[in-house]
Amino acid sequence: MHIIVGLGNPGKKYDATRHNVGFEAIDLLAKRNNIEVKRLKHKALCGEGNIGGKKVMLVKPQTFMNLSGQSLLDIVQFYKIDPKNLIVIYDDIDVAVGSLRIREKGSSGSHNGMKSIIYQLQTDQFPRVRIGVGKPQFGDLADYVLGRFPKEEIPTMIETIERAALASEMIVTDGISLAMNRYNG
Repeated sequence: MHIIVGLGNPGKKYDATRHNVGFEAIDLLAKRNNIEVKRLKHKALCGEGNIGGKKVMLVKPQTFMNLSGQSLLDIVQFYKIDPKNLIVIYDDIDVAVGSLRIREKGSSGSHNGMKSIIYQLQTDQFPRVRIGVGKPQFGDLADYVLGRFPKEEIPTMIETIERAALASEMIVTDGISLAMNRYNG
């Protein structure tokens, strides 16, 4: 089984913010694959189904971003999942708006949700799909990631979230190497 996790913050107040693009990718995956993500379990909204004939669980942690690792540790331990079968989708300020970066493993960078996951799981050996949201030119970083996209960036971000969902499906069905070759950039 693969676990695909989208990072974000729970609550209407955070809908459509830069920090919640991971949740949006999970919503799109759920819609594309007829999976209901509404069962509250392991401090997360979860839904089980299939992608390309392979069993998956879609996850939206409800712990708030900085504590995402608590939810994932529960899931990984409960299902005895190899971290290589965990895919984390999240926003990244170090990637240009509209770009994707898919990696097999790696550090958390400046992302507090990823820091929490790596700390709780005690490994960084799992795939991730980073959705570029860009850096603020000025102002507070927290305000920036908790802010919404300007009107002119919305079409680009809709397309990028769709590519993130497609890349995640490809990781499940065809492996990460093919997904990196097709979707990085």
